[in-house]
Amino acid sequence: MPYRAPMKNASSVVDDKSGVRDELDLSSARWRRLPGDAGDAVEYAFIPHTDGVTYMALRQAFEGNDTVLVFTPSEWDAFLLGVRDGEFDRP
Repeated sequence: MPYRAPMKNASSVVDDKSGVRDELDLSSARWRRLPGDAGDAVEYAFIPHTDGVTYMALRQAFEGNDTVLVFTPSEWDAFLLGVRDGEFDRP
C-alpha cells in the first residue's frame, strides 16, 4: 500500500492507482450489469492485478465506450458507504 500523507486539501490527495491503471487487463474482465439497469446500463468488474490488489472497474454498457473508471478497494468501500448513508440521494 503506498504511503498517503495526511489529507489537508484536495491538492494533497494521492492517486495510488496511477501506476497500475494502464497495466490492468480489462480484456479478460467479467463485466456484470447492475441489477435493474436498462438501456445504457452500468457494468462493473473486479480486476485483479499482479500487485495483489483487486480493483473495481465501472463502465457504461453501450458499444463504443472505452471509458473505464477504476477504483481501489478503499475508494470503492467509501463510495458504497456514501450510497448506504444517502449521500448521493436526490434532494
